[in-house]
Amino acid sequence: MQLFAPIQELFGQIDSTLTLLNNEVYTKPSKLLYNASIGQHVRHIIELFMELNTGYENGTINYELRKRNYQIETDTHFASEQINALLKKINKPDKPLLLATDYSKTDTDTITVQTNYYRELIYNLEHTVHHMALMRVAINEYTTIELNASFGVAVSTLKHKETVACAQ
Repeated sequence: MQLFAPIQELFGQIDSTLTLLNNEVYTKPSKLLYNASIGQHVRHIIELFMELNTGYENGTINYELRKRNYQIETDTHFASEQINALLKKINKPDKPLLLATDYSKTDTDTITVQTNYYRELIYNLEHTVHHMALMRVAINEYTTIELNASFGVAVSTLKHKETVACAQ
């Protein structure tokens, strides 16, 4: 599957970064991120992929009903274990799925739309890049870790920068 390699790359970047962070920095609220921590962003990424895996098994994905495991956001080693466990589960064949969601604060009606596994992998991949960009802000705020230049940057942006650099 062509989507597996980029997801594996992103997870690898997150995982290797986790090895450089202690739990104190990992859980420290960032003023630049409205008091969210690096760990909260990692947890969010992991849990969306977990919910996708659950939805693959039962046919309906509902990201809003994901189980929140706060150990992921407080323990870098546990987060790393979860990332590696997910990598073993995501390389699956495409299949039709339903996506359930509720965007109303007052209405309890759930909207259900057709989707498929690969489409949701793409969503989660893009979503991961977005949260990695936010993590970069907190990592730069609290550490001197030199992140890979592509950490939290979309592939389309990297390609565009390369094209512009070649044109100059």
